[in-house]
Amino acid sequence: MARLALLAVVLLAFNTTQTECGSSPPSSTPPAPTSSSEIFTTADGARFFVDQVVTNVEVPWSLAFAPDGRLFFTERPGRVRVVQGGALVPTPALTIDDVSLNGESGALGLALDPGFAQTHYVYLAYTAAVPGSAPVNRLVRYREVQNTLADRVVLLDNVPAASIHDGARVRFGPDGRLYMTMGDASVGSNAQSLSSYSGKILRLASDGSTPRDNPFSNPIFSWGHRNPQGLDWHPITGDLWETEHGNVGNDEVNVIGAGQNYGWPVIESSATRAGMEAPITSYTPSIAPSGASFYRGGAFPAFQNDFFFATLRGQHIHRLRLDPAGGRRIGAEERLVDNRFGRIRDVVPGPDGYLYFCTNNRDGRGSPAAIDDRILRLVPAP
Repeated sequence: MARLALLAVVLLAFNTTQTECGSSPPSSTPPAPTSSSEIFTTADGARFFVDQVVTNVEVPWSLAFAPDGRLFFTERPGRVRVVQGGALVPTPALTIDDVSLNGESGALGLALDPGFAQTHYVYLAYTAAVPGSAPVNRLVRYREVQNTLADRVVLLDNVPAASIHDGARVRFGPDGRLYMTMGDASVGSNAQSLSSYSGKILRLASDGSTPRDNPFSNPIFSWGHRNPQGLDWHPITGDLWETEHGNVGNDEVNVIGAGQNYGWPVIESSATRAGMEAPITSYTPSIAPSGASFYRGGAFPAFQNDFFFATLRGQHIHRLRLDPAGGRRIGAEERLVDNRFGRIRDVVPGPDGYLYFCTNNRDGRGSPAAIDDRILRLVPAP
């Protein structure tokens, strides 16, 4: 893989509604990237360059690595793709025939079973078109065989969907449970209703059933969320951290507890109310935080246990360095690759210890370069 020639992008206003994603198909012969020797240096001296993994994919939304090193990812128009041996497998692993592509909806969260080497289970959250009715968000399990997904089983269905605020991040926790974020589907009152799965973080067993220790005897784990986007667990404390889009700024980073109410639409950001939780930190003006991961790899010792999240409107990877004396206190933060690659949707550590991320410049809100969208990675510089 060649090092990336950095391309300028134009920042567009982040509106509350979204035009449809560009419909042009990915190029089968992407132009070869030119090499670049640019070295980035973090505030604490970590040096890296940016390496290009694949180009000309269409709105990649979620990244997940298999134990054998393959990278699975969703394309929001309704596909699951695989990168194997450093190259994109030409034929999609899955093309969803009933996907609803409208604004922010489509093929969204993706997770591999913790026992993937044995089960080959792949979990997918997507927005489904329902003939004669409104679209719904759905969680489906597939079995992977030779880079193809089959044996579809619907685990959760009929969660309200909309052109905005679908959430739909899917991730397994250290407890072996499957967590899924659900936005309020543009109806704020959904978030404060325990009879609705919208505006919630859900917790399921791997077969789709409700764990007995869930706080409300149903899939709801936490509530009062506007549009939760990223989830990961602190490697030492086990705390669940979450990123969330606010309303006109007020983007949040929260630590999530079972049964807790995070306030939307009653409170957000620094506001407080009895029985409702305030965020660890918030951001105004909006940076639109998206997929998030703690760093657990060995390639960047300075990154160990730091919290990284992608930003859409912010157009950077945000790094939170936590105070070693307190796992929930932020010691420092900084922006990596700021305004270099446009809108960034997800960020995950790879099995090589590098930090992988994907752009969303073809999502109707970005200004795509000729080779967008892309999956890239941060690689330690010599």
